[in-house]
Formats: sequence, C-alpha cells, structure tokens
Amino acid sequence: MGHHHHHGHSHEHGHHHHSSNQKALFWAFILIAIFMVVEVIGGILTNSLALLSDAGHMLSDAVALGLSFFAIKIGQRKATISKSYGYKRFEIIAAGLNGITLIVISLYIFIEAYQRFQDPPEIQSLGMLTISLIGLLVNIAAAFILMSGDKDGNLNVRSAFLHVIGDMLGSVGAICAALLIYFFGWGFADPIASIIVAILILFSGWNVTKESLHILMEGTPSNIECEKVKQALMKIPCVNDVHDLHVWSITSGMPMLTCHISIGDATSHDTVLTNAQSLLHDQFGIDHSTIQVEQTAQGCASPHGTCN
Repeated sequence: MGHHHHHGHSHEHGHHHHSSNQKALFWAFILIAIFMVVEVIGGILTNSLALLSDAGHMLSDAVALGLSFFAIKIGQRKATISKSYGYKRFEIIAAGLNGITLIVISLYIFIEAYQRFQDPPEIQSLGMLTISLIGLLVNIAAAFILMSGDKDGNLNVRSAFLHVIGDMLGSVGAICAALLIYFFGWGFADPIASIIVAILILFSGWNVTKESLHILMEGTPSNIECEKVKQALMKIPCVNDVHDLHVWSITSGMPMLTCHISIGDATSHDTVLTNAQSLLHDQFGIDHSTIQVEQTAQGCASPHGTCN
C-alpha cells in the first residue's frame, strides 16, 4: 500500500495574481473612500437624501474593499502547525461577508424606496446630477482598476468588483432620476431607479454568498466534474478501481484532491502514481493531490467512491 502527496510549483504565477489583486483592491479602496466623503458633503449641501443614501452605499463599498484587501494580506501568511493550510480560506470568508453585505444593502434600498414613494423628498436635481456624474466616473475608474486583478479566478476580488458595479449602476440610476426630476418634475423616478438597482445588487450578492458558502462547505469546484476525474484515472494502465474520491477548494483557484487507487500489480505502484499526478495536473489543473495507491486484495472490501 502506498501514500503520496503531490504539490505543484506555480508559486510565481500565484504571487503575481496576489500582487495585482492587492494593488487593484488598494487603489479602488482609495478612490471609493475619497468620493464617499465628497458625496456626503454634496448630499448635505444639496439637501439630497438620494446622495446621502448613495454615500452610505459607498461607505459599505469602502468597507468591503478594505476587507477584501485585508483578506488577501492575511491570506499571504505562511502556514503554521495549527493552521496547516495557512490563512487563504480567510479570502472566502471575506467574499461571503461581502455577499451578505450586498444583500443587506439591497434590502435597505427597497425600504428606502418605499419610504420615498410615501413621502417624496425635495431634491436639488442639478447638484444631484453633477455629483452622480462624478460618481459614475469614479466607479468606472475603480471597476477598471479591479479588472486588472484576477476577478475571474478570485472570488474575493470578484465580490469587490460586484460592489463597484452595483455602485456604478446606482450612479446611472441617480443620473436618470436627476434628469427626469429636472426636466419633468417626476419625483417618483428616484425610488423607481433605486428599486431596479436593488434587484441587480440582490442577485449579485446572492451569487457571491452562495459560491463562497459552497467553498466553505467543501463543495466540488464548479469547473471540475468528479465523475470525469474518476473515469480519467480509471483509464490509467493497471488501475482496477478509484474510490473515496474527494475534490474541494481551499480558496478560489486552489483545488485539492484525495482518493484511493486500487491496482492489481504492486510493481506498477510508482508508475501509476506518477501518471495519476500528471493527469490531474494536465487535464484538471489540480496541483495539490493526496493519492493512496493500494493493491486490490489489500484495499477496501467494498469500494465506495464518493464525490463531495
């Protein structure tokens, strides 16, 4: 019976992603935080409840971006005896908190919109329009900065990116509402725009929260099918069975695998192990695998392949 752990060496690539993610989150945080102050001042000067509400949204975004930046810094800490996988999982916790924050923000906007339908506030539309346009430009800049990071491969950066997109949509909604109020006096345009944005934010928040919970529950990464992994391993010469197969993620882009492989001939142990490692790396992008190779006669009496 044999046991082996394989660890891929893609640290330089990973370090590049972490570095670009850190820079992206830091500069996006600075932009959003500065504009949040501008929006608070503008909201007070124009007596615009819409701008003050959006400033609250920006505050939550600034907190989310700061949390995401902090999570990546924490995630870079080295593994310890008590935390053998290091602190990378903290990124997923931060992404989950961001997702929940998005859901809370959307619910707050729904309540705020309802209250404005009941009692529409008087808004200085020109001031609202000016600050909303600046806000749109700031959010576009922040979105471009975050796109320079690994927003597709890193759930944490993607959740921060969605916060900014939500803010960008909020700015567009505020601009449209300001124009309608200015030209037609349609005060109800403001809460209608808010509701549309709230629905979009709610969907984004739900998706990020669901995906982060899936990772925290050791779910199989969405880009890997356990059955395909098992079938590919079964095709390796001398392999009789593959069971106790588990695939999960520590954090975004870091899949892990453990399994038992039963072989008929003990002399093929090392060859099967090497072939299995190469296959997992080349076909499925799995660099971290723990494979137990055992002779069929010595293995489990009743194999029970699972796929979590």
